[in-house]
Amino acid sequence: MTDYPLQSTPHVGQHFKILSWNLLRQIGATLDEVVALAQEVKPDIFLMQEAVSELDRVPEILGGHYARIALPGRIHGTACWSRFPFARPPISCTLPSGLVVRRTAQLIDFGSFSIANVHLSHGQILNRRQLRRIAAMLRPRALVMGDFNLVGPTLLPGFHDVGPRAPTHRMVDFLPIRIDRCLVRGMTRLESHVMPSFSSDHHPISVTLRLSNPQHAPRWLRFKDTA
Repeated sequence: MTDYPLQSTPHVGQHFKILSWNLLRQIGATLDEVVALAQEVKPDIFLMQEAVSELDRVPEILGGHYARIALPGRIHGTACWSRFPFARPPISCTLPSGLVVRRTAQLIDFGSFSIANVHLSHGQILNRRQLRRIAAMLRPRALVMGDFNLVGPTLLPGFHDVGPRAPTHRMVDFLPIRIDRCLVRGMTRLESHVMPSFSSDHHPISVTLRLSNPQHAPRWLRFKDTA
């Protein structure tokens, strides 16, 4: 096991680094690449999408806390590794689904804040409906992060898009777009980065956040979000 010290869960005024990566199922990023990235970036929390059972070995190598939830009828799903202990076991949140894939979000509760690890649908109305379902289940201090499959502003009241602005994926291997994102409520971004993609078709993104007091913005500011 790698010497990767655990930490206590952060509270208001403290910060943490979170990493997210769509791994591209069995043909994308390998366990070795995931471990190498974690050892290089040293995140406190690592969210994964399209994670397969091979990734269940991550806590054997890095220690820490880990949970993976497969999508219904699929071999892959969302996974979370963390230095912080979970306040309770992560759960699956069923989302409004399209015709092909039944989508879920992985909800992770750390007590002082909560996280939704997402891989949303491609439909641009549907994935915004999915975000609203998720937001209603989170703590006042919360973040939604992962593969949004979403173009343009998210239009999620109370949340701000704080992820890096650089493209994270190439649509049909040609058009660079930013679909891997991080939305926060009750948190402040300190820094964000896009990293090399290795064997996946998505780039990992990292965001460092400080827990702050949630603010109830005036109605005209609640949709402050950019593409």
